[in-house]
Amino acid sequence: MVTAIILIRTERTAINKVATQLAELDGISEAYSVSGNYDLVALARVQSNDDLADLVTSKLLTIDSITHSETMLAFKAYSPHDLEAMFMVGM
Repeated sequence: MVTAIILIRTERTAINKVATQLAELDGISEAYSVSGNYDLVALARVQSNDDLADLVTSKLLTIDSITHSETMLAFKAYSPHDLEAMFMVGM
């Protein structure tokens, strides 16, 4: 499982619309509106690096109001919860 954090800037009037569109994409497990330099943060959880590349370079491009994105690849999760097992349900 590959996890990535995607920081997103949008057109100011489109934050809610973009968040909804992100949440509907296969591979995006969560989307948050946030304060600070970015408008949204999306968590991507996919099977492979190729799936992540497709999500970022193809699927995100279908959302017109995204003006900038920055993708950070997660190396290791530090959590008291078994995150891998939580997201493998039904796979």
